[in-house]
Amino acid sequence: MIVIVIKEPVEFEWDKGNIGKNQKRHGVNEKEAEEPFFDNKKKTFKDYLHSGKEERFRIIGKTKRGRLLFAAFTIRKGLVRIISVRNVNRKEVQLYEEKTSVAKV
Repeated sequence: MIVIVIKEPVEFEWDKGNIGKNQKRHGVNEKEAEEPFFDNKKKTFKDYLHSGKEERFRIIGKTKRGRLLFAAFTIRKGLVRIISVRNVNRKEVQLYEEKTSVAKV
């Protein structure tokens, strides 16, 4: 698993066909979908399974309200294009917590 680093500031581009789609399917609007990218503890991974014509990535991060989201995205011309976003599943919660926990001595 390779972790990638997204340089900030991050700019987003929304495909007209995706606007409202995640709200309807998963209850996540576009503004909230962008928030995990600014979580200091976010985890971003290359999505080898879905990278075909273009590289795709996955991110797990928290929103300002503390909602933990999973998003699939790509980067086109320096802009982040979110493909889909949803609540995390149990396995993804565990991955986020394992990767963000601080070891106690």
